[in-house]
Amino acid sequence: MNDLFKSIALPVLAIAAALLLFGVFVWFAGVSPVDVWVTLFKGAFGDWFSWQNTLQRAAPLMLTALCVAIPARAGLVVIGAEGALVLGGLACAALPYVLVLPQNVLGTAMVCLAGALAGAGWTVVAGALRRYRGINETISSLLLAYVAIGLFKHAVEGPLRDPASLNKPSTLPLDEALRIGGIMGSDIHWGLALGVLACVGLGIWLRFTASGFAVAVVGGNLRAAQLVGLPASRLVLLACALGGAAAGLAGAVEVVAVHTSANASLIAGYGYAGILVSFMARHHPIAIIPVAILFGGFGAAGSLLQRRLGLPDASVLVLQGLAFVLILASEALRERRWDWRALLLPRREPTAVQLGMGDKIA
Repeated sequence: MNDLFKSIALPVLAIAAALLLFGVFVWFAGVSPVDVWVTLFKGAFGDWFSWQNTLQRAAPLMLTALCVAIPARAGLVVIGAEGALVLGGLACAALPYVLVLPQNVLGTAMVCLAGALAGAGWTVVAGALRRYRGINETISSLLLAYVAIGLFKHAVEGPLRDPASLNKPSTLPLDEALRIGGIMGSDIHWGLALGVLACVGLGIWLRFTASGFAVAVVGGNLRAAQLVGLPASRLVLLACALGGAAAGLAGAVEVVAVHTSANASLIAGYGYAGILVSFMARHHPIAIIPVAILFGGFGAAGSLLQRRLGLPDASVLVLQGLAFVLILASEALRERRWDWRALLLPRREPTAVQLGMGDKIA
């Protein structure tokens, strides 16, 4: 019961508390909290159109959350998924500049692979700095994300810029044959399937393979892993590479399925939202799937809040921030031992006989 409470009830309570606090926040803005909660649900899950927007946003969240979750299983706190995502999108859009790609599924796979490799290489830098130079990976990965965004803007606005993109600098659009469409004619692109497969595949790898178990051992106790002869440095770099590849793939999918070219629209904060999704899922790849759908729904409901209630589209960021703070705070409760009998049954004062026996024992 304690494990079930800690694993499921605490995150659910944190989200509920975040919604309550968000209701107080909008109440100060003169908007009914009940109207906001109903609109949030309708904008996220109210009809098929809302579901399509939600699942479209959930796809990159799943992949960027993996960039946090997999290194976390190796004991690292990497929060640079935004940098891996934008470089993945840039590599995807830049590959046709240097190679003549087949105009078929193979070409699409090649541009997506280029994005995954770019994200993997960039995230490995943070892991290598940690293992070989002792530099804190949280700070280095965050700073590397800002460096990646700077490199992205330089390339898009400079050497890779399409001369026809006047008001919004972009790379040349991908050929139609390299793009991926919706699933069964819907607006939900195949990136959602890639995100689900990545979460399931990495979850199985961590749970049922020797290398995945070794990564968990390194994350649990680095000293013990070294004593039993595990290659700790290689396992840490492997975890960073896999996580970065997922985030890079997210950027590539955004290019081939949504934007058709690399431009500033890629810098949408999916990498930072992925941090929240990963912590909410307790860095478990399978649990990332429903959490990403939930927060994808919050993002999809932002425009509906603006149209119907007059709230800014970015107000959902306040909700995400509140959820993040409360989820982090709830981690402290996981370490406590919960005695359900003490919570549910009335407290009894010790009798005089019990006090006397205690005195004798003392």
